[in-house]
Formats: sequence, C-alpha cells, structure tokens
Amino acid sequence: MNMKIFFILLITLIPSVWASDKSNHTNFVIIFLDDAGWEDFQPFGEDHYQTPQVKKLAEEGAVFSQFYVPQAICSASRAALLSGSYPSRTKVFGAHGPNGKGLDPKFATIAEQLKKAGYATAHFGKWHCGDREETRPLARGFDEHAGLMYSNDMWHLHPMKPKHWGKFPLRFWNNGEIEIDNLQPKDQKNLTKWTTEKSVDFIKRNKDNPFFLYTAHPMPHVPLYVSKDFEDISGKGLYGDVIAELDWSVGQINQALKDHGLADNTMVIFSSDNGPWAGYGDHAGKTPYREAKATSFDGGTRSPLIVKYPKAIPAGIQSKKVFCSIDIMPTILDLAKAPLPENEIDGKNVLDLISNKEGAENPHDYYYFTIGKNLEAIISADGRWKLHLPHSYRHVEVAGKDGYDAKYSRQKQALALYDMKNDPKESKNIIAKFPELADELKQAAEQHKKKLY
Repeated sequence: MNMKIFFILLITLIPSVWASDKSNHTNFVIIFLDDAGWEDFQPFGEDHYQTPQVKKLAEEGAVFSQFYVPQAICSASRAALLSGSYPSRTKVFGAHGPNGKGLDPKFATIAEQLKKAGYATAHFGKWHCGDREETRPLARGFDEHAGLMYSNDMWHLHPMKPKHWGKFPLRFWNNGEIEIDNLQPKDQKNLTKWTTEKSVDFIKRNKDNPFFLYTAHPMPHVPLYVSKDFEDISGKGLYGDVIAELDWSVGQINQALKDHGLADNTMVIFSSDNGPWAGYGDHAGKTPYREAKATSFDGGTRSPLIVKYPKAIPAGIQSKKVFCSIDIMPTILDLAKAPLPENEIDGKNVLDLISNKEGAENPHDYYYFTIGKNLEAIISADGRWKLHLPHSYRHVEVAGKDGYDAKYSRQKQALALYDMKNDPKESKNIIAKFPELADELKQAAEQHKKKLY
C-alpha cells in the first residue's frame, strides 16, 4: 500500500477509535446537599414538597431507603465521602471553621485517584474539607472549583453569632482566586444557581472526556436563600422555595447528561451530608426518624439516596439494602478502573449490592457512627440491629423560627439495642431480650476503637 494512503487512512480511523474508547468509560456525578431532610424530596416524602425532577431521577434509577453517613456533621461527612474512610481514621470531626485543617493530604480523595485514570474533575458549591492552601479543592485532585470553603452561616450576618463570624470573610472562590471577598445576601441568593450553571457547563465542555463532577450545594443549610425565579414558588415558605430550586438543579444536571448523550454511561448519585438541622424549625427539613443532625440516631445519619446508572442498575428499584458513604469511593474507583489509594481505607465496593445482583451481600459486618471523636453507635450491615453505647446528645426543646436556632437540652442515651426492621424510630430498647446479640455488637465496637483510635 502506498505509504501516503496508509497514513491518510490511519488519521481517518484514529478519531473513530478514540470515540469508541470514550463510549466505554463511566462518568460520575455526585450531587450532595447540605442538611437536607430524608423526607424533603419525592419519592422519600410525598406529603411535604413537590420535587418532580428528583422523583424523575428516582424513576430512572434506584432508591435506597437505608443509606448512612458515618457522622452527621458537615466536614466529617464530606471527608468520609471523598476519602472512603471513617472520621476516626482521618480525624476529621464535626464542622471545621475558617482556617480549618480539613482532610489531611495523606488521605487520598476520589478526585485524586480518578485523575490517575485520566478523568477531568470538578467541584462546585460547598467544600468544607479545609480552607488552607494544601487542603483546598485544587490541591486535592480537582481541576476546577468554584464556591465556598466552609458553611454559608459562617459569615458576618449570622443571627446568633455575628461578632464571632464577623471576624472571618465568607468568600466565593473561583479556580483558586477570590471572586467575592465577603458574601452579601444578594450573593447568597445565587449560590444554587451558580453551582448549577457551572456544573452544566462542565458537563458540556467534557462531553468527550471521562469526568467526575462533585456538585455539593450549600443549601438547604441555613441561612436560606433562593434566586429571584424561585421566590415564593412553592407556596410552602422559604424552605419549600429552596427545595424547589434544588429540585430544578437536579433536573438541569440530569438533562445536560441526556442532551450530550451521556446518560447511559454516567453514574449519578444524589444524597445529603446528614439529616436536617431541626433546631431551625420552619427553616429545616423533615425526617421521620429519631432526632436529627449532629446525633447518631437515624434522624441524623440516615440520608436519602438515589443512584442512577443505566449500564448496571435497573430503573425503578426500591431497595432496603444498607450501605454507607464510605463505600462510594471504592465503588466508583472500581467502575473507573482507577487504583485504590495507597493509604488504607474503610469503604468497600458495593456495586453488586446496589445493582441488585442476585445473591449479593454487604461486604461489611458492621457500620459505625460517631459524633465528634466519640463512637456512639454501631449497626449490623443488614441494617437490622443497632446498638447505642451510652452517650449524651443535643435535643431540640423549642424549635427556632424564621432563621433563628432552637433552645436545646442535653439528654442521655443509655446502652440500648434497637430492632431497626420493626422499630426504625429507635423507640424500644430490647437489650434485655437479646443480651448476647448486644454483647456481640459491643465487642465489635470495642475492636473498632482499638483499630482506629
């Protein structure tokens, strides 16, 4: 064959080979809300707010009713998601404020591992895994970032602590530069809109590349704000308006994937970092479970979860299978054919479990829940038995209103065993009936302490 003709044919064929390779990869989109209640979105809660876009996503994917985060507070939950590790391993507890250390760089993130497999990566919204230079998104594997480094209530207009938070500017960052030095209410109104627009634009620009998009909305964490188009749209107050705009955002991202022919080979994960901040009353979400954010009861640690992945997950699944946010990292990395971190992690690949594969079992024996540094509860991996170790917890006595926090009391939780299948609200302590089972869970908790503390 004439060499000139050969090279012309080769150049002609290369693009089609590349296109074939690109169609085989899996993209990943994680939509992570802040303080959303388990019942805030359909189909989890049908009586509170109309959320047609989230409901549509659920119909196209799988709904998981017993999905957990290991600590029901912002930074700890987000670090666990990104690192695949318990807070007791990474030592990221609670909510880190300005100049917070965040997630130690020795613990790899999903983004860092996916970059090794050639993925484009972006984070938009709220970070809250450290705002020092070495722990910001661009230093933790993300090619692009725009949003807040910590919670949107850590600012000068905090209704309860303006003097304290007034010492620190709440900044909007854009790819390593400070775009807005000190956010005002007019800026907060656009947070959901900006996060959505940047997410959709990233999808468009990377439609021909494997990508990981981490959309972590600052809402519905207080203070609540919506853009002009969503003011008074729900008829159910400001919180309802915020949920309506977040629902719109989910629809925009889902549609962008369809518009660019990416829906079939993209895994979309929709959830929340923890349960609602119940103390804020009419500015908080709803959960049918006991207590709320910042507790180890299911009102704090059980989050709504939808996973859409047409390649492996049949549409319309309603699953009671149990798994935890620490399992998302290894599951994603396996699908992407990306390496696991060199550092040890706690999560395990649960793709067979969430894809409803026949005979699939949870690879864990137990999951563990902490508040701060304290190990407070343990649950069997089938979701049936939950043991609370003795601890105190914050209980809402009188809920706040119109953006003001509650009056709280400290309550004591005794050593208790709950049957989550028959008593998901953790109301009947049956430890006297099953002392051997309780002792087995207690011993597992002690082993966990010895390993990670």
